[in-house]
Amino acid sequence: MSTDVMSVDVMNTESNTPVFSVDGLWKVFGPKADRIPADPELSSLTPAELRTRTGCTAAVRDVSFDVRKGEVFVVMGLSGSGKSTLVRCLTRLIEPTAGTIAIDGEDVRAMDKSRLRELRRHRAAMVFQHFGLLPHRTVLDNVAYGLEIQGMGKAERRRRAAEVVAKVGLEGMEQRKPAQLSGGQRQRVGLARALAVDPQVLLFDEPFSALDPLIRRDMQEEVVRLHREEGRTMVFITHDLSEALKLGDRIALMRDGQVVQLGTPEEIVGSPADDYVREFVRDVPREQVMTVRTAMRAGDCGGIEHPGALAADAVVAEAIKVVARSRKAACVVENGRCLGVVDHERLLDVVAGTELRKEAV
Repeated sequence: MSTDVMSVDVMNTESNTPVFSVDGLWKVFGPKADRIPADPELSSLTPAELRTRTGCTAAVRDVSFDVRKGEVFVVMGLSGSGKSTLVRCLTRLIEPTAGTIAIDGEDVRAMDKSRLRELRRHRAAMVFQHFGLLPHRTVLDNVAYGLEIQGMGKAERRRRAAEVVAKVGLEGMEQRKPAQLSGGQRQRVGLARALAVDPQVLLFDEPFSALDPLIRRDMQEEVVRLHREEGRTMVFITHDLSEALKLGDRIALMRDGQVVQLGTPEEIVGSPADDYVREFVRDVPREQVMTVRTAMRAGDCGGIEHPGALAADAVVAEAIKVVARSRKAACVVENGRCLGVVDHERLLDVVAGTELRKEAV
C-alpha cells in the first residue's frame, strides 16, 4: 500500500472515530447503588418501584450513544429526565455507576485525577446555565481565566481572550465588569471563556434557559453561527423542543433516565418512536422540519420543466413556495444529480403526516 493511500486511510479512521462514545451508562443515587445495573430484576423496575424497593434513584439508565466529530448532539427531556446528570457524567463531574465512556477512544472512567483535569481544561469545556463569572474581574480577564489556569503567559492569554471576545460579539466591552452586563452579555462571556481554551468539544448544560426569549434566540443564533464557522463538536442539553430542533444534527430524547429515541430532527418529528415522543412533537410545524427528500417521488425528473432545482435538504415550507409559484412539480437535486420530483400533493401529504403513515402501514 502506498504512503498516500495509508495516510488517507488513517485520516478516514480518525474522522470516523466518535469524539465521545457512551455504552451502557448508569448513574444510580442511593444505598449500594452499584448492585442495580448488575441485577436484571432490579434494573427492570420502574422508577417508582425501584425507589420503593431499594431507596435508589436511577437518574441515567443503560444509555448508549456516540457523538460524532463536528456535530451538534442534543440531549433533551423534561425536568428530571436525567439529561443534566448524563452530561456531567461525560467528564466525571458526576461519577457514573456503571458503563463505559470514551473520548477519542480513551477510557474516561480509567483516568486519574491529573488526566481528568486535562480533559476538563483542554478537551471538553462546559457552559452552564449559571455563568459563574468572577465579579471583580473584567470581561477580558474572565475570558482569559481558563488560559491562566493552564499556565499561559499574561500577554498571550489576553491576546487570545481578545480574539474570542470579538468572536462572540462583545468587542468594546473588554474592560466592563459582569455587573455592568445584561444577562445575554454575561452568557456570551461564559461562552467565550469556554471557547478560549480551544476545546475539542463544548458541553452546554441548559445555558440559555434563564434568558429572556429574545436574548435566548440571539444566543441560539450565536451557537449556530459558531458551529457553521468552526465546525466544533457540541453536546447541548435542553428541555426545549424548539431549541433542540433548531440546533441539533441529532437529538437523544430522554424520559426517566432512558433514551426513548435517538435520531435527526426529521426522524423524530416524522417517525416518533412511541406515544410519548408523538405527544412531544405533536405541535411542531412539520413543514419547518421535514425535508423534500421525505416528500419526493424518487427517480429521474423526466424532463420536467421547473424554475429552479430544490436541494434535497430544503425544508417542505420552502418547497411549497417554489411549487406554488411555478404551479409545476420541481426536481430535487443533490451534487448535480436529480434524485426525484416533488409536487404540491406530496408536499401537503408530508405536512399532514399522510405520506409517512402510508409508509408505516
